[in-house]
Amino acid sequence: ALRKDFTDLSVDAVVDDITAPFALPAEISGMPKVGFFPGSTLGNFEPHEAQAFLRSARDILGKGAQMIIGVDLEKSERVLYDAYNDSAGVTAAFNRNVLAHLNREFAANFRLDDFAHQAPWVEREQRIEMRLVSRRPHSVEMAGERIRFEAGEHILTECCHKYTSERFADLVAAAGWSIRQAWSDPANLFGVYY
Repeated sequence: ALRKDFTDLSVDAVVDDITAPFALPAEISGMPKVGFFPGSTLGNFEPHEAQAFLRSARDILGKGAQMIIGVDLEKSERVLYDAYNDSAGVTAAFNRNVLAHLNREFAANFRLDDFAHQAPWVEREQRIEMRLVSRRPHSVEMAGERIRFEAGEHILTECCHKYTSERFADLVAAAGWSIRQAWSDPANLFGVYY
C-alpha cells in the first residue's frame, strides 16, 4: 500500500520481533535512519525491558540514527481510572479478549463472565495494572492442565507504565540516547520525544 501511495519512495518490509536484535536491509546500510515508535507501547514494557528495547533500537538503527517515540505521561489517578475503567466497557471487553484468545488458540474453556475487569493505579510501580479477577471459585482446562481459581484471585494481563518527562529522559539516557526535542498536548497527557 505504501509503494502504491508513494511511488517515488523505496519501501523494504522487515517482519521481525522488535524485542530482539534483527538486521535492516543491506541496501540501506549507509543511509541515515530515523526510528519511529508511536503510540504508548513502550509503557507496556517493564522499565528494564523498555531500556533494553531502546538500546537494541539504537544498535539496529546504527551510529548517528535518530528516533521519534510516543510516551504516555503520568496524570491524575482519577483520569487514569476513568480511562482504563470506562463506563462503556470497551477496555473491559479488550481485557477479557485475552481469555477468548486462550480459548481459541489453546483449547481452554474460560467463561469470560467468570472474570471481572479491574485496572488499578499502582503508585509504587507507576503503572496501571490490567487484571481479570475471578468472581467465584472455579477451575479451567487449558493445554491439558487444570487451573484452579479462588474468588478474588487475579490474572495480570497487561501493565501500562506512565512516565514523567524526567523519568523518561533518565530511561533514554541509560539506553544511550538523548532527548533533543519534546512535544506534548496542552494537558500534558501524552509526549512525543525526538
